[in-house]
Amino acid sequence: MANNVVNEKRLKNYLNGEWLEPKEAIYAAVHNPATGESIGEVPLSPIAVVDKAVESAKMAQKEWALIPAPQRAEVLYRVGYLMKERKERLSQLLTMENGKVIEEARGEVQEGIDMAFYMAGEGRRLFGQTTPSELKDKFAMSVRAPVGVVGIITPWNFPIAIATWKSFPAIVAGNAVVWKPATETPFMAYELARIFAEAGLPNGVLNVVFGSGSTLGEAMVEHENIRVISFTGSNEVGRNIASKCGQLLKKVSLEMGGKNAVIVMDDADLDLAVEGIIWSAFGTSGQRCTACSRVIVHENVKNRMEAKLLLEMEKLTIGNGLNEHVKVGPIINKPSLAKIQRYIDIGKKEGAKLLAGGFVINDKEFARGNYYAPTMFTDVSPNMRIAQEEIFGPVVSLIPVKSFAEAIAVNNNVSFGLSSSIFTKDINKVFTAQRDLDTGIVYVNAGTTGAEIHLPFGGTKGTGNGHRDSGVAALDVFTEWKSIYIDYSGRLQRAQIDVD
Repeated sequence: MANNVVNEKRLKNYLNGEWLEPKEAIYAAVHNPATGESIGEVPLSPIAVVDKAVESAKMAQKEWALIPAPQRAEVLYRVGYLMKERKERLSQLLTMENGKVIEEARGEVQEGIDMAFYMAGEGRRLFGQTTPSELKDKFAMSVRAPVGVVGIITPWNFPIAIATWKSFPAIVAGNAVVWKPATETPFMAYELARIFAEAGLPNGVLNVVFGSGSTLGEAMVEHENIRVISFTGSNEVGRNIASKCGQLLKKVSLEMGGKNAVIVMDDADLDLAVEGIIWSAFGTSGQRCTACSRVIVHENVKNRMEAKLLLEMEKLTIGNGLNEHVKVGPIINKPSLAKIQRYIDIGKKEGAKLLAGGFVINDKEFARGNYYAPTMFTDVSPNMRIAQEEIFGPVVSLIPVKSFAEAIAVNNNVSFGLSSSIFTKDINKVFTAQRDLDTGIVYVNAGTTGAEIHLPFGGTKGTGNGHRDSGVAALDVFTEWKSIYIDYSGRLQRAQIDVD
């Protein structure tokens, strides 16, 4: 089946309901990170394509906003059913272009399906508020209004889930979308655009442009008719986007990664904690913004924890994610491999003790792919770079602590604030931790990954700028609040003045 997954070999941009080849574009190969084989080509489009996409979106949005929200939602229901019908095919394609193991790919596609049905339900809600007026014969309420044309810029590590977190609430709220997916994973964008068209979304409401972030992403940020930018990616790029959007008084939503920790107290179920750490640290080969990259472990159980983790790490199967038995797939590309190796060298120089891994796997069947051995450091101090900076690979650092209070302090002593976790049987520690951990997501007796679509996704500090993807909070990014006052007194009434 996998050999027949890709229908198109050379992609085109999707503008106003048509697949159009960009003029003067160069093309880049899209590689399967497990095998190194090319599965197609993606255009690196010139800036002019953004103007065309925005023009199409602006025209379509005016009509789309006039369609009642429950009818807009019907499109999302159809999208969800089509994704459900094609789940296995989409999952296979996702694994081919992204590398994540097929089990995780199926989970990601399911996340998109869930998001479609959840946001379709918002078509019959999109709640505002009614409130008593302070004046007689006067009615007061607030409603959500679409912003207009929104730009979404999505990463390669969750090429369909994150796109649905952003596009589905934007569309059900009455906006039109210009979407720039990552060039490493363009085929999921191609498939989702086809599904939207088949589901009956009017031409121009969704437009997909392929190209580099430095070219198309910059053009989207600076375009006067794109009023919202929703971005998931690196902290460096996110800061640049925020700066430019601030100058332009443009709404911006940022999600920029994490340095997530699992806290293991001395009363924890160690076997459960190890299971959670293995899944959180090495699932998706550590290429999740919620991946566990730190284990803050009480010194009383540190040695036992290390031994159990090493034993489970030895059981991890590495290889092509299309193999149902593989648990750790490849790294997305060669530059990412090199970055991981640089951090391993940094950790060694800083004095951390390397217990496992720490090398690129390039022998025999792995030679053509991008594989890195699951890696664990111990005796890591909280201020080491490997304990502070996002590595984005299958690398975990064990940090010993003497107390619960110290564990909380170490968790919070990083510039990111996305996800955190604690394993303990003490209910007092549970409630104290969920209050004091300064991350946007907190897990108890589970790893740092596994967010569900009906709750807000995002974090604090360097992880973002306060907005959230997913859940009903996502609507806040793509709508404006409009307050409405209806005076039926037949005379001019002045608020705050004409009050008895």
